[in-house]
Amino acid sequence: MDPIILLVSLVAIALVFDFLNGFHDSANVVATMISSGALPPWGALVVASLAEFAGPFLFGVAVAATIGKDIVTPETVTISVVFAALGSAITWNLVTWYFGIPSSSSHALIGGVAGAVVAGYGLSHIHFDGITKIFLALFLSPPLGMAAGYLFMRSVVFLARGASPGVNQFFKRSQILTSVALALSHGSNDAQKTMGIITMSLVTLRFEEAFVVPVWVIVACAGAIALGVATGGWRIIKTLGGKMYKVRPVHGFTAQAASAAVILGGALLGGPVSTTQVVSSAIMGVGSAERLSKVRWEVAYSIVMAWAVTIPASAAVAALLYFAIASFLG
Repeated sequence: MDPIILLVSLVAIALVFDFLNGFHDSANVVATMISSGALPPWGALVVASLAEFAGPFLFGVAVAATIGKDIVTPETVTISVVFAALGSAITWNLVTWYFGIPSSSSHALIGGVAGAVVAGYGLSHIHFDGITKIFLALFLSPPLGMAAGYLFMRSVVFLARGASPGVNQFFKRSQILTSVALALSHGSNDAQKTMGIITMSLVTLRFEEAFVVPVWVIVACAGAIALGVATGGWRIIKTLGGKMYKVRPVHGFTAQAASAAVILGGALLGGPVSTTQVVSSAIMGVGSAERLSKVRWEVAYSIVMAWAVTIPASAAVAALLYFAIASFLG
């Protein structure tokens, strides 16, 4: 097949994944702000989408380099592998969105890449040092998010002791700033994963000689994820915004501030943390800082189970897709 046709097809599918990533993860950015009444839904989504677009331009592309170079042997990243990985991640995102489960797009994409490469070339082509770095970032993010949420909430409660009920207006207004910080960190972290996939494909198809993310790739990926966030995945927004406990302005403010700190730290260090995991666990940490019984732990349990299943499930789907796609493309 003509390399130009392959590239256009691949970029189109990658941007669909990026859009669904934003659509699926919009809840991470706006759920607490909408639930606590800080902004109406349309206002929250507009603010978040604009900040999402700006994120990759402000904080670099370290995560894209990690995704593009550190997971598998470069020569195994064939077009069949990329198509299978993206197809698997898109499928997982749609399934978990349908059931309103806030799963990780990062886990789905990385599991898809690994599963397709193992199916086509075997375990020897997996870079276990890079995988270890990624897994540390992904699996440390939930306890970090929960700890940050707990500590932020305890600190805010201590600092606001004795304040009048009017302090709720301060927390409402402050959520606009924390949501912008969270959207910037989400855009800088998650859009880069698609940048890494597209740039890998450019190298594989010989349109680029080295792994350097072109400006047009940054613009396209930032735009796709921002558009996805603007559309809003309402099923998951409802889960994060109210099913775990009743979110008040102070909860929204502290959960967003804690999440942004953890996610932005990961983006700057090149660690592809899961924004879904960080935000979900930060909300749990904030709720448990008041009292453990406040959190509906049965909802939290279903979220954790989805996290545990995502990588093996997406790897298995990608392996099956790889055989079908490789047979079709020859």
